[in-house]
Amino acid sequence: MIPASTLAREDFLAKNSKITMKLSGIGKSFSGVDVLRGVDVQIVGGEIHTLMGENGAGKSTLVKIISGVQPQSTGTIQIDDQEVEFSSPAQANDAGIVIMHQELSLIPEMTVAQNVMLGQEPRKFGGVLVDTAELRKTARDALRRFGFMLDVDTLVKDLRVGEQQLVEIARALIMDARLLIMDEPTSALSQSEADILMEVVRDLARQGVAVVYISHRMDEVFEISDRVTVLRDGDLIGTTLASETTSQELIQMMVGRAVEIKPVARKTPPTLETVLSVQGVSADHKGHQVLDNVSFDLRRGEVLGIGGLLGAGRTELLETIFGARGGGHSGAIAIEGEIVDLRTPADGVAHGLALITEDRKGNGLLLDRSIADNVVLPLLSTKSRFGYLSQNACDRVAQNTIDQLRVAATGVHHPVGRLSGGNQQKVVLGKWLATRPKILLLDEPTRGIDIGAKDEIYDLIGRLADQGLSVLFASSEIPEFLAVCDRMIVLCEGRVSGSLNRDEMTVDSIKDLSMQFEQN
Repeated sequence: MIPASTLAREDFLAKNSKITMKLSGIGKSFSGVDVLRGVDVQIVGGEIHTLMGENGAGKSTLVKIISGVQPQSTGTIQIDDQEVEFSSPAQANDAGIVIMHQELSLIPEMTVAQNVMLGQEPRKFGGVLVDTAELRKTARDALRRFGFMLDVDTLVKDLRVGEQQLVEIARALIMDARLLIMDEPTSALSQSEADILMEVVRDLARQGVAVVYISHRMDEVFEISDRVTVLRDGDLIGTTLASETTSQELIQMMVGRAVEIKPVARKTPPTLETVLSVQGVSADHKGHQVLDNVSFDLRRGEVLGIGGLLGAGRTELLETIFGARGGGHSGAIAIEGEIVDLRTPADGVAHGLALITEDRKGNGLLLDRSIADNVVLPLLSTKSRFGYLSQNACDRVAQNTIDQLRVAATGVHHPVGRLSGGNQQKVVLGKWLATRPKILLLDEPTRGIDIGAKDEIYDLIGRLADQGLSVLFASSEIPEFLAVCDRMIVLCEGRVSGSLNRDEMTVDSIKDLSMQFEQN
């Protein structure tokens, strides 16, 4: 066996720009519990190899082993017929393996340019100082090369989640990778941005780079994949050519049964009563107009979609309505016919609003705390006595969430960080449903969760609407609107470019409205 540290990047690149990685019998155990068992996969340069499976299937563990984050318990890894062992990510990097994690690893207080070039900063004066001008130029050129139009001097903390994902992608793409692992790279991107990324990935494969692509989006899988490998509960279910399978076959491989994503069956149609009225709302952010004269009405029991490309104003609209942007807007917002002045999230909660943000781990949950601790957080200011809720009261609220939303957990004290992505999202929903809101604001509610969990979230939204809850549903995934929404409006450059009734909603009609002003 050759230690990975002796396999210098120059040696790899001198031999061949392509790579062949062979995983044989890979297994991994934690405290005697097997999370991977006997996985055999071959990854070839120039190929886009998609890795699929529900949350908890073992995808992340396999990726951590490939990238040197964790050692395997059993099995071997060969690169170009040489057996290797990686004891750190740095050794994997030296072998030309680059990973782009789904969970962002950016430094918020640094600029876009500094994050893109992190660890690869150009130097001057014999390496003593960072060449700031060259750093900014290289980062700007890299972003433009990949079609990402971002200001390199903006602090990452001031970017939306989708824009931060573009920075993460650019940082991975500029590295000299022979094997690029991309974990849900489009989970926060609009369809337009995802299309650009798809072309970038194809171009890398044409150059001989091996791409391991992890995605829950079935349309992406068939658009970009050469082969697909499916894991379920730590076992390898199979590897197949993308051209020789169907979405239903892949879903059945992932979940062990047939799952059909179809429009949610509603028992109770929306009423004609207007619960929320937004009239002529405009808003600025750091001198840039993010909303421009937005108007619409939301009815009781209605699920109203908010569509548009990345940067169209979806998140800004929900945050403005909720009071999370400090009240710095013009126009009028009325709830049940009463004009309201929402300047803080507390104002929003007091008027019956609840916002589920797109970044559930960053803004929605305390991952190291229990389900009970998370669910009762919004209740402390209104239901507690002197800021305190009894443990019994917390447990009752949490158990109600587990029962109502069908959270797969061992009990109310189960740590949230140990739940699957879909069950974490249910806890976020349960936390806000405990406040008994009139209006639920959902921003990318199924981001990064698997197909089976998405179907459960859609059904839950439908059930809540049937009970009279009004829902604003913002998403970058067009099929979601077709699955769950009664009606939708589409934003483009902060303006409403059009509205669509359920029978008017198609992929083409939504795309056309999303780019209406950009095309003019």
